[in-house]
Amino acid sequence: MHSVDASCIQQENTGTERTAIIGIAALTPRAVGAEAYWTWVRDTSDGMREPAHWAPDEPAVDVARFGIPPVQARSMARLQLLMLEAADQCLTDAGAGRAGGDDRTDVVVGTCFGLDRQYANALRIAGSGYAREVERAALTLGSPEAAENASQAAEELRGLLQRTLGAAPHDRVGEMASTIPARIASAFGLRGRTLAVESADATSFLALAQAIGSLRAGLADRALVVTGQLRESGVLSSLLRTKGLLGPSAHADDLSEGVGALLLKPLASAERDGDRIYATIADCHVRHRSRPGAFRHETSAERHRDTIRAAHRSAGAGSGTVSYVERTGTAADEADGIELAALEAEFGADGPAFGTVRDRIGRTFAHAGLAAVTTAALALHHRTLPAHRTRSGPVTAAAWAAPAGSAPRRAAVTGASFTGTLCHLILEEHVPPRRPAGGGKPAVARAVPRGAGLPEPIAVIAYAGRFADAEDADAYWQLMLDGHDRLRPVPADRLDRELHYAPGALSLNRSYTELGGHAAVPQSPPPGTGIGAERYAAMDAAQRMTLAVAAELFGRRAGRPLTGRGLIAMAGNLGLAADRQAHVDGSLGELEDRVRELTAFKALSTPELERLLDTARQAYGRPAAPTPDTLDGALASGSAALLAGVYGLDAVPLAVEAACASSLAALDTAMTALRNGTVDYALSGGVELPCSARDMALCSALGLLSHTRITPFDTNADGFTPGDGCALFLLKRQADAERDGDEIVALLTGMGAANDAKSLIAPDVEGQVRAMRQAFAQVAHAPSEVDYLEAHGTGTKVGDRVEITATGRVYGGPDRTRPLEIGSAKGFVGHTFAAAGGAGLLRTLLALRTATLPPNTNLHHPNPALELDTLPAVLGTRAKAWPAAPGRPRRAAVSSFGTGGINYHLLVEEPGPATGGPGRRDALRDDEPKDGTDLPR
Repeated sequence: MHSVDASCIQQENTGTERTAIIGIAALTPRAVGAEAYWTWVRDTSDGMREPAHWAPDEPAVDVARFGIPPVQARSMARLQLLMLEAADQCLTDAGAGRAGGDDRTDVVVGTCFGLDRQYANALRIAGSGYAREVERAALTLGSPEAAENASQAAEELRGLLQRTLGAAPHDRVGEMASTIPARIASAFGLRGRTLAVESADATSFLALAQAIGSLRAGLADRALVVTGQLRESGVLSSLLRTKGLLGPSAHADDLSEGVGALLLKPLASAERDGDRIYATIADCHVRHRSRPGAFRHETSAERHRDTIRAAHRSAGAGSGTVSYVERTGTAADEADGIELAALEAEFGADGPAFGTVRDRIGRTFAHAGLAAVTTAALALHHRTLPAHRTRSGPVTAAAWAAPAGSAPRRAAVTGASFTGTLCHLILEEHVPPRRPAGGGKPAVARAVPRGAGLPEPIAVIAYAGRFADAEDADAYWQLMLDGHDRLRPVPADRLDRELHYAPGALSLNRSYTELGGHAAVPQSPPPGTGIGAERYAAMDAAQRMTLAVAAELFGRRAGRPLTGRGLIAMAGNLGLAADRQAHVDGSLGELEDRVRELTAFKALSTPELERLLDTARQAYGRPAAPTPDTLDGALASGSAALLAGVYGLDAVPLAVEAACASSLAALDTAMTALRNGTVDYALSGGVELPCSARDMALCSALGLLSHTRITPFDTNADGFTPGDGCALFLLKRQADAERDGDEIVALLTGMGAANDAKSLIAPDVEGQVRAMRQAFAQVAHAPSEVDYLEAHGTGTKVGDRVEITATGRVYGGPDRTRPLEIGSAKGFVGHTFAAAGGAGLLRTLLALRTATLPPNTNLHHPNPALELDTLPAVLGTRAKAWPAAPGRPRRAAVSSFGTGGINYHLLVEEPGPATGGPGRRDALRDDEPKDGTDLPR
């Protein structure tokens, strides 16, 4: 394990260890740079009359200085460019620069809704279907000119969309939200945890909480948090307005844009290293109130006050010590008034001054929380109260008077999400410690060292899953034992072969394969959920899938309640299909304008052209008007918020994206929160449905898909086959699970994470090795005591070879007494993207539970370049008994690696008889072979 100076200074009688803000970046259309931003918010109390947006090419960002190849730059999202700039500004501001080889700095990005490249790619792919309807309409118009030029018009329109929307082989990689933190990590040599998160308008607070949790757990030395919100689609404002989250005007009070970054570090190490400290974060507290039905803001002032009190208790600082409160503002008038009333009731009539960041930079949604924290931190640093409004009018900036005694100046930042999450963050000014007599560094996040020892195991107390045609976990396990894959031609409603299938050809708009591990999306909600037909119809397919799998998981609980504070961390694509579809629907008018410009139809009269467009519109389908439920269905964290509401859980919803490692990244977030004591239980897993025309076409453009079918570790491996799926796991600390009498399925004992910071596409041995070794630093046993590895199994020659090489570096050697068994679920159900780690963990849990080593499938000729004998390791092709080693539990590991150099590695073991679980299967069933030979298929 890395040695970490995990001491912290206790100021007064404060509670939690403090986190120092040592770097700041701020980019808004009205002020770029921390100092310019401070000048703007310091002197402006009511500066917003119109929303603030950048022009498409502003601010200018030089991609060359970040080492980005031109071929990839064409596919980059605009937000990625701005966040790179913000990261550069923040690191430079902290004096960090580009210190390559930093293994202990996390990068956490917070964003919400789709990125411009996602919307453009979706419209380009869907536009092919619209072009076909235009062609058909032209043929039936009754005009010889229209019929003669129908085919030419369709191809002209497709070409026009490709040119104007952009199209490049790297589009699938460039459009992903998790590519942003990965790109930042690569540009600045940061090799810690790398992930993107989303929790609606609480996104900034959850990103900060994730970073602070990692620092407090000793998993990182620094954390770079970057959040941003852009108005990438006019449809977004329409959805927000329909939900009541923006004002009624289509111009004023609209969604504004902004990007910013904070570099965080434990206070003790920041003081030791002589960092400039803007302010310290005493606590970042988030709570969620679950309510059935559509998502909406909390309307209980008492719940707001409970959150405020809990934050101050945790920080060890009473609310009476706060002299400035920065509010993000909710935009919903009723909720905004209730929040303000709660603050006034808690802090008193003669309490702190209230400011609202919304009045200075506008409504920046996912970025609003970080913008507010930046404002408060700069105010503390400059000891100046910024200009703000009161009920009696605007108040100009003024010197911030010191509190009585030796207490530091304190500020609070409060926020709320329309999903029901409440947030309260407490900041303190930094008072440099007294230097010892005679000079030198000051003597010491009176030091109190972090508790020694290994982190507590996390118990899995329930599980569920749905992959390909296996509709629950039991069917999934039977699929594995059968030994045959479930890769089939994707149904026509998901892959229109006339438009999007071109076997054997590389194309920007077509897939060269039709195979996938397709899973049917449920068409009705599970019984007892109380979800109406209109609301269910507005849900994204991933949300429906998650809801069905959750019904299985809670069915296994047999009605046992969950009490205390919880977290629901769901892995998935942060840009949902429903969000992209809403943009496509809202762009129909734009498509029609493009048709009016086609040279192929220049000979048509205006009435003829309008009749043609009307016919095409009817066939293509008129988009439905948005409802308040539409926004809920377009929200990535909506899957988690949905579960909280349906099952009445006091659990904060969070969406996590870390490319193909997303499920383990979400589990890592859940495990860290449990080990830090910030939650009492966590529901975590992943969901994604990539068996679609869009995903298959974009992946084919980069040559990622297999031309036949995925065959991990085989000589013929040439790429992956996409698969749909969802897996969920219910977690508690082991001691709590034993106390509560829960059945413990397995124990999660170690989780390692790293970024290789080298390539956005190619895997790297060193990065995978770092993740594995970090996991083993959290347990007392050696790699040689692990029996089974559920491999990532990417199904490419390079990826497979790199994974086995990294595995050999960690798991190989003379201490291994029997070969490591290696397998991968991907051969059976395909590559399920964000759900891939969940598929691997579910297979591993079921293997431990039944004491059976699962097989590989379609493995006919293991690649000799893997050199498995030197590890030693074996790739089993039939299920077989898993014999227990004397004196220890069966142990396994799960690897999950993602685009952008993101690497996660999880250690798992079966529970012992004392854990309240089924106990180790030291004796096999009477019908099982006793010598570890093959089981029947």
